[in-house]
Amino acid sequence: MSDDRTSSQPRSWLEKLSDLFSDDPRTRQDIKDIVREAADRSIVDTETLTIIEGALQVSDMQVRDIMIPRSQMIYIQENEHLKDYLPRIIESAHSRFPVIAEGQNEVSGILLAKDLLPLVLKSNADDFRLKDILRPANFVPESKRLNVLLREFRSNRNHMAIVVDEFGGVAGLVTIEDVLEQIVGDIEDEHDFDEEENNIKEVEDGIFTVKALTPLADFNTTFNTRLATEDFDTIGGIVTHHFGRVPECNESIRIEGLRFRVINGTSRQINLLEVQTDEH
Repeated sequence: MSDDRTSSQPRSWLEKLSDLFSDDPRTRQDIKDIVREAADRSIVDTETLTIIEGALQVSDMQVRDIMIPRSQMIYIQENEHLKDYLPRIIESAHSRFPVIAEGQNEVSGILLAKDLLPLVLKSNADDFRLKDILRPANFVPESKRLNVLLREFRSNRNHMAIVVDEFGGVAGLVTIEDVLEQIVGDIEDEHDFDEEENNIKEVEDGIFTVKALTPLADFNTTFNTRLATEDFDTIGGIVTHHFGRVPECNESIRIEGLRFRVINGTSRQINLLEVQTDEH
């Protein structure tokens, strides 16, 4: 009888943790519950909890969930001259670029920006053959699981893969950074500006880059708006609230006469916004 009474009592957190490392099969939800309880007890911090949950989430996500669609890809045409695409490389500040063949739907390879550096010393740099310095492209289907893709990135040491649809056409691209951001959150990239700079930066007349964590009070002061600060602390919180969900990159919305466009973020949060005033 005592055994029956014991088995009917709620298990302690330590017992659950012991079960986690036992040979008995456990579900991912069990792991999430245990780690969340550990966070509630301050055994692990919030950042650790977020990373663990992100790692578990990755196994449920597919490449199509995070890929950069073809319409947003920065690429190079195989028959372009160096002087034509070099400004594009410098402006984007990316390190890798898909090279598209003349057929528009075939990737010849990947150009690493660093492979262009030896050309600086050549007087006839524009006469070189782009094909001679291309790296092989890695192709993955839209349906590939992110945890499998991350394992492949690590094993073959690739940092970029071209995503193809069910018909073999180019659907977009995905990088190892895109996958890691699902686990650890935003990684600083070419869209970010230094911490020493202000949260709000004017990039063109009437167009601003605004960090999502900008305090609402600061945002209201800069743009002369009256966004309510009672329920939200940051401009990212206000934008997410108006969407009713976490918006995807390039989605836009108008709030109090301003146009907000998401230019950087993950499936869990907005990181960077473009704000355009009516005067522009």
